[in-house]
Amino acid sequence: MLKILFIGDIVGRPGREIVVKEVPRLRAERGIDVVIANAENAAAGSGITASIARSLLGAGVDVITLGDHVWDQRGWETEIGDFARVCRPANLPAGCPGRDHVIIQVKGVRLAVFTVLGRTFMNLKGECPFLASDALLTKLTGAADAFFVEAHAEATSEKQALGWHLDGRAVAVIGTHTHVPTADASVLPRGTAFLCDAGMTGPYASVLGREVAPVLRRFLDGMPRKFDVAEGDVRLSGVIVEYDPGTKRAKSCELLTVRAE
Repeated sequence: MLKILFIGDIVGRPGREIVVKEVPRLRAERGIDVVIANAENAAAGSGITASIARSLLGAGVDVITLGDHVWDQRGWETEIGDFARVCRPANLPAGCPGRDHVIIQVKGVRLAVFTVLGRTFMNLKGECPFLASDALLTKLTGAADAFFVEAHAEATSEKQALGWHLDGRAVAVIGTHTHVPTADASVLPRGTAFLCDAGMTGPYASVLGREVAPVLRRFLDGMPRKFDVAEGDVRLSGVIVEYDPGTKRAKSCELLTVRAE
């Protein structure tokens, strides 16, 4: 059995700190074989830097995925190519820097990991996530034994549809982006683990990870403001997927929440 921990959007310093603290413990106590984490909001709430990527990988994260904030930090577009275990969304234009997938070998299984961006209500536009997923699965036939797909999208319908589209072809389709964990963890009929959103890893005494007061004022008067990352009620949010390489089916999909002490 292969046990995979996927960590939802890491937000700012509070999110990074709980990942660095808890991942080694979770790996030991829960028998985790692979840790995948979305870190597109890890740098002050928007984007990622090389130093942050090194810190997360050094703490026991095996693969870092990114989303629509992939290019928010200056210089990352020239640094991303230095990281063999970091991938940007696969359905961005082919000329974008960085890898569109990562393959990691664990327990004799070559696990391919990639992210696709949704197109509904998203500012950073990519190619069709359904066709892009199909193309990557075809391209990697023979190079990978199993596929873990992150659906980074705003619309729940789009994420659910992608789950059904890939049922039986992916180990899991796990949604991210909306920062709120959903209660629909399941294994679809053909054996693909699914969750509409893994939630946010960061401060929950917030509005999606940001300080409450300026966000409230923005809703009330519409004026632009800086939204600093909040500090309170820090949680690691994610999902643990158990996958049986023998049957090529996920056995379980469990939402995970760990609160900072």
